[in-house]
Amino acid sequence: MALWAVRGNGRHPPDGVDVATGERLNWPLTVGLGFQHLFAMFGATVLVPRMTGLPVSTTLLASGTGTLLFLLLTRNRVPAYLGASLAFVVPLGAAAERSGAGPGALIGGIVIVGLLVTALGVAVKALGVRLLETAVPPVVTGGVIVLVGLGLATYSATSFERAPVSAAVTVAVTLLLTVLGRGLLARGCVLLGILAGWLYAAGTGTLSAARLDELRNAAWLGLPELIAPQLHLSVTPFVIPLVIVVAAHQVGMVKAVASTTERNLDGSVGDALIGGGLATTFSGAVGGPGLIGYAENMGVLAASRVYSTAACMVAALSAMCIAFSPKVTALLDTVPTGVVGAASMILLGMVVLIGVRIWLNAGVDFTDPVNLGVVGTTLIAGAGDLTLTVGNVRLSGLVWGSLVIVLVHPMLRALVDVSRGASRE
Repeated sequence: MALWAVRGNGRHPPDGVDVATGERLNWPLTVGLGFQHLFAMFGATVLVPRMTGLPVSTTLLASGTGTLLFLLLTRNRVPAYLGASLAFVVPLGAAAERSGAGPGALIGGIVIVGLLVTALGVAVKALGVRLLETAVPPVVTGGVIVLVGLGLATYSATSFERAPVSAAVTVAVTLLLTVLGRGLLARGCVLLGILAGWLYAAGTGTLSAARLDELRNAAWLGLPELIAPQLHLSVTPFVIPLVIVVAAHQVGMVKAVASTTERNLDGSVGDALIGGGLATTFSGAVGGPGLIGYAENMGVLAASRVYSTAACMVAALSAMCIAFSPKVTALLDTVPTGVVGAASMILLGMVVLIGVRIWLNAGVDFTDPVNLGVVGTTLIAGAGDLTLTVGNVRLSGLVWGSLVIVLVHPMLRALVDVSRGASRE
């Protein structure tokens, strides 16, 4: 991995100036920015193992290791943090319910998804990114990004409601620093907003009593629980649709970073798919969930205007260290759910606007009935988290909405083109 050039004097980057992917601030500030990524991803990354029954410590270890693997394979060009994907929750739950699969079989399904995404990345590198551009044009990639933001909106809003005052403090501090802050105050707005909400809750005695008990009883050191994967064909139908979802989200993430940094990252799409696929494969191999480039961390990049992969690396190493300390994991878990939801609400809103920016830059025509019909319908369904059952497979709004945009849109576009060609004849 290439070394990072220090931006300016490393302490006071000019307001309104981006810190590029291959740059960094001095290490103390870079560590602080890495913690900002850590706090942004922590809530959802811990939520997924709780919903699926997988170990939290193993999830953190896999998440950090997977992020480092991704940064290495994308050759330091795509800043990202890979966290536990909520898209896996409903399919894995359905697989456990309907096939009776145990934890080993479920993570075996995660390994299958990772290997298939990796194979897709190899194909993209071999055949060229233009093939992918034809199948996933800007209207689709922008739609997937918007869908990710809207699909997680219910989680943010519900979390906000659980601790509304602390959440409001978080939103107020974050927005004020974003708008009025200068220098490091503006670039660290998310971290400072979360800390403000957390400290307010602690000062008013509204932290969760159960989580404080867990903190008091947690050991300082402990080994993550590793689970060996088992390959069961009964789980395969439930997880195969996730291959397209994970791949679409990885492509969308690269496009989002390219849009905000105004760089052409088409040549890194195949590497991103390989990196994300191998990260998910590794995660499943040790007993962790599927991994995906986190929307919240894309929001952090946009809010701070610090795109340095060094900050992402710090977050990854921090997550790996925390995986070996149940005490620190329990401490971070005392951040009120409302505070996490408030920060997610701001960051996911930025992600939605990044998707809109992709549409605007590509000049997507929204008078076109295909764009209006497919994209509009799936975005509303995703925002409402409409969950459907197809045969034995349950799909959340985020999953099937992504499938419809990626698969149905190009099919309808081809049908319209054929129809228009026939009418001209």
